[in-house]
Amino acid sequence: MIKTALKGSAFTLYSVLAGLFLGLPIFVIFASFLFWDAAIWQHLSSTVLPRYISNSATLAFGVGFGATLIGTYLAWLIVNYDFYGRRLIQWLVLLPLAMPAYIIAYTYTGLLDFAGPLQTLVRDTFALGSQDYWFPEIRSLTGAIVLMSLVLYPYVYILARTAFSEQSQKYREVSELAGVSPLKHFLKVALPLARPAIMTGAALAMMEALADFGTVEYFGVSTFTTGIYRTWFGLGDINAASQLSGFLCLFVFILIMIEKLSRRDSQNYSSRQGKSAQAKKVRGMQSAFLFLLCSLPVTFGFIVPFVQLAIWTFSFSDISSLEDYPEYAMNSAMLAGIGCVVVVTMALLFSYAKRLQPSKTVSGFIQFVSLGYAMPGTVIAIGVLVPLGWLDIKLNMFTNAYFDVQPGLVLSGTIFALIFAYAIRFMSVALNNTEAGIQRIKPSMDEASKVLGDSSIQRLFRIHIPLLKASLLSAALLVFVDILKELPATLVLRPFNFNTLAVKAFELASDERLIDAALPSITIVLVGILPVILLTKTLDGIERKYA
Repeated sequence: MIKTALKGSAFTLYSVLAGLFLGLPIFVIFASFLFWDAAIWQHLSSTVLPRYISNSATLAFGVGFGATLIGTYLAWLIVNYDFYGRRLIQWLVLLPLAMPAYIIAYTYTGLLDFAGPLQTLVRDTFALGSQDYWFPEIRSLTGAIVLMSLVLYPYVYILARTAFSEQSQKYREVSELAGVSPLKHFLKVALPLARPAIMTGAALAMMEALADFGTVEYFGVSTFTTGIYRTWFGLGDINAASQLSGFLCLFVFILIMIEKLSRRDSQNYSSRQGKSAQAKKVRGMQSAFLFLLCSLPVTFGFIVPFVQLAIWTFSFSDISSLEDYPEYAMNSAMLAGIGCVVVVTMALLFSYAKRLQPSKTVSGFIQFVSLGYAMPGTVIAIGVLVPLGWLDIKLNMFTNAYFDVQPGLVLSGTIFALIFAYAIRFMSVALNNTEAGIQRIKPSMDEASKVLGDSSIQRLFRIHIPLLKASLLSAALLVFVDILKELPATLVLRPFNFNTLAVKAFELASDERLIDAALPSITIVLVGILPVILLTKTLDGIERKYA
């Protein structure tokens, strides 16, 4: 493999070495199965493992179903009906993407718990005691499914909206001539055509649900991610935690296969003829009903928790608890800034290597490093810590033997480990943007640069980077926000006494200080709105293209 790379350019060698480096944690996780400890697995299988499996599967399929239901009906109504407030709804429905699942969990817990304002109002209004009425328990598996569905449905909505927008007007005209009702046309024609896109969105939502740590840990729901964390820190057995991570990876790989199969099917259905379906004008009560129906997900997925966070922040926050806020904000911004520069630079070099030499080797490594986005942060954290911890031990032994100096945990105990984990987790986000941007540059510009005698490096700096400014900026923005929101990897790998906004919000919420957790939470949400605006503009551009 290395020999093949050496025959190519320096960028090909880079793609091979960087791919192996970023894939190291995955190799480490699966290598842990070589050190099988029957006793610990007998203990896990007789106590918590069945619960991890059933809860993880229920959570993933429950969120997949909920996100599919909400995302599909929203996409269908917005594409096919011109109702009152439709343009506003088009902007608003993506806002839940800016609301991390663990933050919406804190907010609704504060609202719906026994001591929250809603139950208090019910008791005061009807003079009820604590045992006189029933109220749904928010801290439950069902509660986690509902709340995650409210913030993850945009994954389905985005893909379904594009799929419905690309469907030809002729399909609907044929259905109308045949006397088929709009509902039957949706079920028999439009939905099957959009099925691959919807399945892809559902698979992405399920992967996010499997990767979640903050919500399930806060609700006390035992899943694989919480099990990995407890096995490591509770039992002190990192090998068993690695093996649990390996099983979780298998779940994720199954979802990736489903997503790939869905994309393959979508190529068979993407041949669109004629103009896309035109939105049907509706008025009166029907228009008001559609507006209400489409505004429900964003109301409960963003507006209600955001308003509650704002009220807590500006009305009830304890000023003394905010003293360290600038430090946490600075740490978060520093990590996100360094992380996005590293990730976007690596993604640019991967994309440029693929352009220079579109071989199976380069493409294979790029696909391999793209898998990191599907890996839960807890799994990546373990995969990063094991090899870096081993390297730290060897480095200290070496420096102690030859220089009588022990530098300490310079790899596993610093932000290097965090940046390494972020590079694995978010490389796919940056690659999507850099690859799309570099494909838009005409090959004739490369040829002209070659004629002028530019080397491949000079061509990169003189031609490609200036033309890729917009793609690089959007990639940097998306990675910056993703790092800012990332919780499990940061929680596990952060240096001692080093906190970020996400970690501090989790710690405060875990201590039942929900009001104090509001400021770091709302900061993350406000920054997260930026890529939502970018995404909405992109979707509008796609619809105008097919109009």
